[in-house]
Amino acid sequence: MLYHLHTPLSDEDVRKLRLGDEVRIFGRIYTARDAAHKFLAGGDSAPTLPKELALAGGVLYHCGPVIIRENGQWRVTAAGPTTSAREEAYQGEVMRRFGVRAVIGKGGMGPRTRQALMEQGGVYLSAVGGAAQVLAAAVVRVAGVHFLEEFGSPEAIWSLDVKDFPAIVTMDSFGNDLHQQVLEKSKTAR
Repeated sequence: MLYHLHTPLSDEDVRKLRLGDEVRIFGRIYTARDAAHKFLAGGDSAPTLPKELALAGGVLYHCGPVIIRENGQWRVTAAGPTTSAREEAYQGEVMRRFGVRAVIGKGGMGPRTRQALMEQGGVYLSAVGGAAQVLAAAVVRVAGVHFLEEFGSPEAIWSLDVKDFPAIVTMDSFGNDLHQQVLEKSKTAR
């Protein structure tokens, strides 16, 4: 099935999604790579975030976008997904602390994230690797950037307004994991 999702996402939005469903995202998404995840998950208490960084019901995109500044405005020229497995140590905690509902990336994630998806009502969405310019075309506006000086451009948290951003559900809120299924099938195919 094809679903149009508008951020912020509700529990109902996410719980209706199943493996293989196609989605198109409309609204605000946030990029987050290694430095951002470590920062968001770090310590005994959640860090204080700027009020405009509203992660509750949000979508985190494992992406280090290529962004240029033209005429005083930011413009995304490439926005392909990065390998998500690097965030496995942090992703579940980030989802729990901030109420994140969806994660976009490539390659899937592990058991800790799968558990958080079930507990929090979340999904993992796969974006097509190698399609960075196509995915950048879905970004209609850079709404802001956070921690640019601290983390640098690829690791900063970019607030992106998107329209018709394509992805596929590959881990759902019921513990189903397409990546794990493929791995298990490949083991028995030998």
